[in-house]
Amino acid sequence: MTLHTRLHQLVDQIATIIVGKRPQIEDSLACLLAGGHLLIEDVPGVGKTTLAHALAVSLGLRFSRVQFTADLMPSDLVGVSVYERGKESFVFHPGPVFAQVLLADEINRAGPKTQSALLEAMEEHQVSVEGETRPLPAPFFVIATQNPSDQLGTYPLPESQLDRFLMCITLGYPDRASERALLSGRDRREAIHDLQAVMNPADLQAAQQAVLAVHASEPLLDYLQALIAATRDGRWFVEGLSPRAGISLLRAAKAHALLDARDYVAPDDLQAVLPQTVAHRLLPVAGAGRGRREQVRAMIDAIALP
Repeated sequence: MTLHTRLHQLVDQIATIIVGKRPQIEDSLACLLAGGHLLIEDVPGVGKTTLAHALAVSLGLRFSRVQFTADLMPSDLVGVSVYERGKESFVFHPGPVFAQVLLADEINRAGPKTQSALLEAMEEHQVSVEGETRPLPAPFFVIATQNPSDQLGTYPLPESQLDRFLMCITLGYPDRASERALLSGRDRREAIHDLQAVMNPADLQAAQQAVLAVHASEPLLDYLQALIAATRDGRWFVEGLSPRAGISLLRAAKAHALLDARDYVAPDDLQAVLPQTVAHRLLPVAGAGRGRREQVRAMIDAIALP
């Protein structure tokens, strides 16, 4: 079975759980294939947690979920050493971060101190506890969900942490046909227990290596640099993309190309992943009259194709 066939089966299986949201499923998978972390921002009840769980199960990855609340402490996330009389020593009890897929549910309901505890784990794939560095499992992904910032009891994520997320997506409400399927069918959270792993961690790591091998031509890189430069010229955004964001954008485009069974990146791949990859990193200039994603799409329309 080819890699593309496995990836296609993976998307098809998750689409039976998250009905009518195939583009968002593909974005989520592209993010993981590119080795990035995913932020899902939307109102409660549209399937954010269910999508994260279905992804983990379908990829055969060890899954852990943390409900972020105002009283959640960093030690609740990374773990703590407890003195055990029988051993007459302190024994480290790992926290839920020691998983292959960590679902940080409603991440912006926790305080800034707990939010920042994720930074080292997301960037370095390790945590430092009581002076000792402990590696996290491989692969390691954070899938975080957050409610809109205008809801009560939320704390905006700092820019440094937002930049750690390769993509930020929204699910939105289902269309009428999809909602009817949800209303008349089986509970999707129960259906997750019947899912079978389509891939295993070794398959996933092989797919990530295949992403790195996807070719980006010189004209494509010229187009990528033109897009990055446009974010920095002051016309569209207050501050432009960093070099790290540019590298992340290229990785996401390569993953998108792989999902389309191509070994090269096309301009369409960049355009398809650009809003999800960069909008959460950018702030539109005053008076733009558009949201972040709408401003990114307007910029895309204004930049000539190679």
